[in-house]
Amino acid sequence: MWREVCRHEKDYVVRTAGKATVRMIGRRTKARLAKPFGSEQRNALSTLCANLGFASVDQPLRTIAITSAMANEGKTTIAIELARAMAASGKRTLLVECDMRRRSLAGRLGAHARAGICSVVLGDVEPARAIVRTTAPRLHLLDAEPGVACPVDILDSQSFRSLIAHLGRRFDHVVVDTPPAGLFVDAAVIGSIVDATLLVVREGFAERAMVAKACDQLRKGGANLVGVVMNCCEEGASRYRAYEGVAER
Repeated sequence: MWREVCRHEKDYVVRTAGKATVRMIGRRTKARLAKPFGSEQRNALSTLCANLGFASVDQPLRTIAITSAMANEGKTTIAIELARAMAASGKRTLLVECDMRRRSLAGRLGAHARAGICSVVLGDVEPARAIVRTTAPRLHLLDAEPGVACPVDILDSQSFRSLIAHLGRRFDHVVVDTPPAGLFVDAAVIGSIVDATLLVVREGFAERAMVAKACDQLRKGGANLVGVVMNCCEEGASRYRAYEGVAER
């Protein structure tokens, strides 16, 4: 476990992920946060947004997948708060629920639709009818239906690829919440479709082998792994690394 080598864990993540936009989201707490982020966390997310912009100036990263190596690392919290930060900056932003085995976006945002992404992919519903507004200005949600038997069949389809391309043209940013890459192939499939993928790593929790497995699976699947988000960090570590940017190979 990383707890045994905590002095070197951040350096290890950077080496494993290669080129990485490393952000420290401070405050050690539960991965599933009920309260909105504080000023320190909001500043970190603003810097993350800026780093994503710098990562590809000529071809902006409009569609971004958020994943993790293991469960309970806080990837959904990061997806929600990153999308909120993008919307707060004036960008029309869409959150897409693709963690179909463990849906949570609709409940956490208090936004519910009559149809979901599966109906859109199958051609039963137009995207505009399935997308709903949230309470945050400029932030929208495309939910997934409950009880999807085999999510990868939906995700690994030409219709899903066409949908992501369509959403990328309609919105300034599309943030896709995916299952953990170390546990399911879904994240690698989605990663091969979107413009970029971020890997969330919970400090003192994630196992090295699982992080390495997740990075390897994402790369083999063709994902553009642009960054690592260190989550639930000690406040002191976050304070001293508040302006850490891009770590090259």
